[in-house]
Amino acid sequence: MTSQPGAAMPAQKASRLLSLNGLFPIYKPLGITSAQTLNDLKSRLLKEAGLKEFMKRKKQTLKIGHGGTLDITASGLLVVGIGNGTKMLGAMLTGSKKYTTTGQLGRATDTLDMSGTVTQEKPYDHICREDVEKVLETFTGDILQVPPLFSALKKNGKRLSCLVREGAAVEAKAARPVVVYKLALTDFQPPLFTVALSSCACVKELIRTKQGPFTLDDRTLREERWDIEHIAQALQTCIQPAEQACKRLKTEEDVAAAEHS
Repeated sequence: MTSQPGAAMPAQKASRLLSLNGLFPIYKPLGITSAQTLNDLKSRLLKEAGLKEFMKRKKQTLKIGHGGTLDITASGLLVVGIGNGTKMLGAMLTGSKKYTTTGQLGRATDTLDMSGTVTQEKPYDHICREDVEKVLETFTGDILQVPPLFSALKKNGKRLSCLVREGAAVEAKAARPVVVYKLALTDFQPPLFTVALSSCACVKELIRTKQGPFTLDDRTLREERWDIEHIAQALQTCIQPAEQACKRLKTEEDVAAAEHS
């Protein structure tokens, strides 16, 4: 019995895909949720490998997950775990993050970004670069931050942003401690700026550039490279960051076990 030329290719790709384990960075585009981004990635990989998705006793064809939500109005680095790498994703949530933010002076919206309805407009001609830099200082260090209602935080399993858009009465979450290590004004061209001042403003652009040991660079896979081979290559170049995450996770598990022993 002879096999057809190329008949083994789908099987080889399926085997290759299901053997992948680890963490790798992708670029989440603007205008799509992190969950949708992950579903798109997963669908592409399963289609390339000739596999169908199924759920049987909570066991998926391909285990894949991400290590920290980016809102639909944000873009940038999203750390993805594949196979056993999904067990390391918890460590990504505890690492530091970096963002590049562009704001627009003179305009406030109900969502705090450009997707919302304008609620206020004020002049901003009196604001100079030095004003921005002074305000930056007040937002650094250990501070209390009140999470915005339009965010990925959840109430009873549903996102606050979805509840607000549905017209539900939603109370603001209590302020929580956060650490801002550094804020820097990299460009000032009014009305564009990086933080709010004594005017009104909204976020024009938000890009995540770092999460844990991963940074937004050439290794970050954009949509045109969401395929089995590019992910396999990315996993090889990301072995060290993945190992760091794994060690951090193991240490946390050891501490938790000791506390409950």
